[in-house]
Amino acid sequence: MPKKSQSRATATAAAATAVLLASSLAACGGSDTKDTEDADLTAQKLSWEDCPAPSAAEGGGDAPSPLPGGAEWQCATMKAPLDWSKPKGDTIDIALIKAAASGDKDKRIGSLVFNFGGPGGSGITTLPAFGEDYAKLRTRYDLVSFDPRGVGRSAGIKCEDDEQLDEYFQQDSTPDDDAEKTKLVDNVKAFNGACEKNSGKTLPHVRTTDAARDMDLMRQVLGDDKLHYFGISYGTELGGVYAHLFPKKVGRAVFDAVVDPTQTAEQGSLGQAKGFQRALDNFAKDCTSKVEDCPVGDSERDVKDRIAKLLKDLDEKPITGLPPRKLTQTAATNGIAQSLYSKDFWPYLTQGLEEAYDGDGKILMLLSDSMNGRNEDGEYSNIQAANVSINCADDKARYTTRYVEEKLPEFREVSPLFGDYLAWGMVGCTDWAVEGQADHPDVGADGAPPILVIGNTGDPATPYEGARKMAQALGKGVGVELTYKGEGHGAYDSKDKCVRRNVDDYLLEGTVPKAGTVCG
Repeated sequence: MPKKSQSRATATAAAATAVLLASSLAACGGSDTKDTEDADLTAQKLSWEDCPAPSAAEGGGDAPSPLPGGAEWQCATMKAPLDWSKPKGDTIDIALIKAAASGDKDKRIGSLVFNFGGPGGSGITTLPAFGEDYAKLRTRYDLVSFDPRGVGRSAGIKCEDDEQLDEYFQQDSTPDDDAEKTKLVDNVKAFNGACEKNSGKTLPHVRTTDAARDMDLMRQVLGDDKLHYFGISYGTELGGVYAHLFPKKVGRAVFDAVVDPTQTAEQGSLGQAKGFQRALDNFAKDCTSKVEDCPVGDSERDVKDRIAKLLKDLDEKPITGLPPRKLTQTAATNGIAQSLYSKDFWPYLTQGLEEAYDGDGKILMLLSDSMNGRNEDGEYSNIQAANVSINCADDKARYTTRYVEEKLPEFREVSPLFGDYLAWGMVGCTDWAVEGQADHPDVGADGAPPILVIGNTGDPATPYEGARKMAQALGKGVGVELTYKGEGHGAYDSKDKCVRRNVDDYLLEGTVPKAGTVCG
């Protein structure tokens, strides 16, 4: 299950889920308003060419199809320092993708850079999958995204192989006794050790502050005086860190599905437990309030009780999933969580639960596979490897099993279904090879222009309360909060007309919505 907002890179896993179901989810310092100083790198010229098919680390598949009207996606590679404290040292490749602005060249504003979250999501695969949704924005912007460092083709982190990952994601992630606790910790150590063995040189340099500096280099190489930015999920944290480091270089920026920047890793996990439970409650209410009978329960309480019983039974005896793999308690929990990212997935959850009650776990396993970046051929992207690596490089805290056990009652109180799973997930950075940077990111951005911060009341992965915390942390006159009363992870892609109008008017015309605007 995601840490922070591992939104499965929000849109990426949503696209993957649809495909799977159809076929069978730098050091931190004070504000720096100067351009990156390495003249050699800022002067580099990007060579834009037709995009190749995504790499295995990016999730595989076909090369991106042209946009409606025939516009082609173009890809390029940017050089960035491996270590931003040594800007003239070794470099890494940062993979970029672009669709040129469709409107009058005289009205072009610049580039609009997207980060879709994770951390660990590939922008190279996600932007083309949802590029049509940003057609109006493309009238005045080049749409640009990238694989952040550690992700996909940008010095992608490698940990365990596909066979090992199949076993890792099937493990019992909610141990009930000492033997199961020992096995969980041993598995985490093995995974983390594989990351160090296979990607040790890169691990110290995948912090969010490093990615933010990459974006400022990107801004300059793209030829923009300001960074115009659209961050979703973890992308809001990345955007906040950028605004802190380069407040005078912020252009028009939108943060959607907002990470609470004031929370520690523990507080973030607890917030997610509450958010996913709230989304499950909303699913149960929606299903049982329909005119026809809800096939997975007679009442809201019955729906949740039956899910809890299913998970308890799977802990004792997994059922058929995608042979030869079985649907375990962990995989089922993961699949349920994945389906709560979007209301569009609720029918899949209903069908998946209905079939699982009859002993068929295929749909829940497909959902779980999508969360973990596994395609139908059994190949994994590096989304989870990158997610762990970036989180552990960012987050200072290292939690022990004893600490988790002390916190279990608190997690169970906010979420009977997801509490244990998210609490035990806190051991993921134990014995990590790189020291974590801070308790939480610094996003204070005094001197930056207004940034539009959008919170969704039904968001499971980045609970609504985080939007206000982000707006406040950015600083007075910087964070402008907009509320969307809806379900799912994010607001703009809900296609709500009010949200779309406010965001489009801001990005295209510079019209800042009134703080406290409510849509939905």
